[in-house]
Amino acid sequence: MSLLSARGVTLSFGTTPALRGADLTVAAGEILAIMGPSGSGKSTLLHCLAGILVPDEGEIHCDGQRIDTLGENGRSELRREKFGFVFQFGQLVPELTAEENVALPLLLNGVKRAEAVRQARAWFPRLGLDGLGHRRSGELSGGQAQRVALARGMVARPRVLFADEPTGSLDSLTGEQVMGLMVDTAREEGTTVVVVTHEPRVAAYADREVTVRDGKVHGVSMETVGAS
Repeated sequence: MSLLSARGVTLSFGTTPALRGADLTVAAGEILAIMGPSGSGKSTLLHCLAGILVPDEGEIHCDGQRIDTLGENGRSELRREKFGFVFQFGQLVPELTAEENVALPLLLNGVKRAEAVRQARAWFPRLGLDGLGHRRSGELSGGQAQRVALARGMVARPRVLFADEPTGSLDSLTGEQVMGLMVDTAREEGTTVVVVTHEPRVAAYADREVTVRDGKVHGVSMETVGAS
């Protein structure tokens, strides 16, 4: 069943076109990799799918609802309730501890602090982060910080996790560890994952991959690629 889709999506930044009629469908529970060179439009497509950017033309649908016509408040609510995010550099709040960073999406959704922290702490042993809950981002390694960011993205049990170059700032071994954890936890939770990457090694963890070139989606592969 289709959970997320883009139909004929176009978007320009000033006079520079980023997307030129992109079409994409993501199935519920699927792990999809969006590949492409720098400047191809792959991150712009992800941001449209996530309701961060509004396309100039075309439609974005999520779970049977058209989301590109929602106002900013509606799209913000959608992102809080149904979407999780992992970015290239983690983007942890430096003033907060690791467990407070993970609890943040729950707090923004109105969960009381004690309960939010309790739920956040449950993710630390799952991701190999035992004993690190009270550290701040400056006291974490790159791999540890990205695993905290993954926990933050998953803590509210989103329908879709969007990951934009999640291993881009990590070495190869650490990047593979993060991807393995991301895939495993998504499978366990039944979460759909859309990951943007330019690395074939990262895309190999996906069920399917597509390539964005010149603002359009090409090369849809239905072959499931297993990753250990």
